[in-house]
Amino acid sequence: MIRNFSIALTFIIFILGTGSVFATDIKEKEKAKNPPKKEERYENLELFQKVLYFVEQNYVEEVKDKDLVFGALKGMIETLDPHSSFLPPEIFRNMKIDTSGKFGGIGIELGVKDSYLTVVSPIEDTPAYKAGIKAGDRIVKINGESTKGVGLEDAVNKMRGSRGSDILIAVWRKGFDKPKDFKITRAEIKIQTVKSEIIDPNYMYVRLTNFSERSFDDMKTAIEKFENKNGKIKGMVLDLRNNPGGLLDQAVDITSLFLDDGIVVSTRGRSTATESNKEDEIRFAKKGFARKDFPLAVLVNSSSASASEIVSGALQDHKRAVIMGQPTFGKGSVQTVIELAPDIGLKLTIARYYTPSGRSIQLKGIQPDILLEEYDQNVLDKAKKKLSSFREKDLKNHMNNEEEPDELSLELQGSEDLASSNEKPKDKEKIEDSKPFVAKEDYQVLQALNYIKSYRLFEIKAAK
Repeated sequence: MIRNFSIALTFIIFILGTGSVFATDIKEKEKAKNPPKKEERYENLELFQKVLYFVEQNYVEEVKDKDLVFGALKGMIETLDPHSSFLPPEIFRNMKIDTSGKFGGIGIELGVKDSYLTVVSPIEDTPAYKAGIKAGDRIVKINGESTKGVGLEDAVNKMRGSRGSDILIAVWRKGFDKPKDFKITRAEIKIQTVKSEIIDPNYMYVRLTNFSERSFDDMKTAIEKFENKNGKIKGMVLDLRNNPGGLLDQAVDITSLFLDDGIVVSTRGRSTATESNKEDEIRFAKKGFARKDFPLAVLVNSSSASASEIVSGALQDHKRAVIMGQPTFGKGSVQTVIELAPDIGLKLTIARYYTPSGRSIQLKGIQPDILLEEYDQNVLDKAKKKLSSFREKDLKNHMNNEEEPDELSLELQGSEDLASSNEKPKDKEKIEDSKPFVAKEDYQVLQALNYIKSYRLFEIKAAK
């Protein structure tokens, strides 16, 4: 038992960076020259040693040293912030594949809000998205087990499973009288990070779902394909709503598609030097990719986080784009993953993000230039009603337009068709409820399109 305990204590001391095996020996040798802070560390290690020994000797059931040490490390790191965590083998293996754009599960980005396991964003076209899981949903149970006290990494691990297997999650959402059960079948999650379509002649809509290894290449290809098919771009709407973030390098590369110079983001970590000597790590836009020949609108909301905030903050500070929507999530911290052993890792927050102008993203997020309300599109469609209007064409015996009689007839015929289609509201509602997302029918996308078209119009008038 003592031998096992020594091994466990050695592991703890190694993690803390003491560089030796026996804390008590170090304490005696270094006591004279170490500052009080180090002395306190050794005293705390002694306390840990006593607790570990007492648990090993007296706990009602025999426990493994490894389980106790892992549990201690997990608890220690979780006291720091919501994004730092100790990564035991199974969780560490899963993390290694998360940024590849292909992994198993149900397809949601999780966070902790007010001590509750909360959906930051469902990933489009995944089982969770199709089942109706929404940003802001609180997951209160996983397969009948309460999520109270369950760490973020553990929760993610519980969500994972073999392809085709089912998972039952209980969700509480604003408006629910009680939690609702969702039975979801796991699948292999292959994320298509870039989706694009035409929303008006020569106006491009691009939806970026997250920042994975191929995001930059896929977006660059999407722009090229659009112009080959539709001609030169006159304006673009970049949709970062519900984008939880991802790789920092990809955020810098994506920004470089619209900026060819200047700072994209800076990071500032802890320094023992004086404040005046503190240096930021700065990431600059990469030259050779930027498209600056069309106006750009970026859509964000409260589920746009991390890398999404870096991109929107950089484009806003450099006045390359107008940011529209709702304030973003406010995750302004940098994490690094350290491999402690071949199958053990540590995810640790090491710095804060700052926009090119020096703004901290943390908690504040990115404030849009133009605030847009968020509406459920199906509800909005149902609320639309054709307002009655009275024009010259409605007068009895009105004269036709000699230049465009056919177009007027078609317009009138179209009005009659619309009126007849409205006579079957129930059938129409069923179609609307089941239809997939269409960019040019989305309220915020249309507002962004109107803005960039107006901007281009004023630009043309100003040049005359």
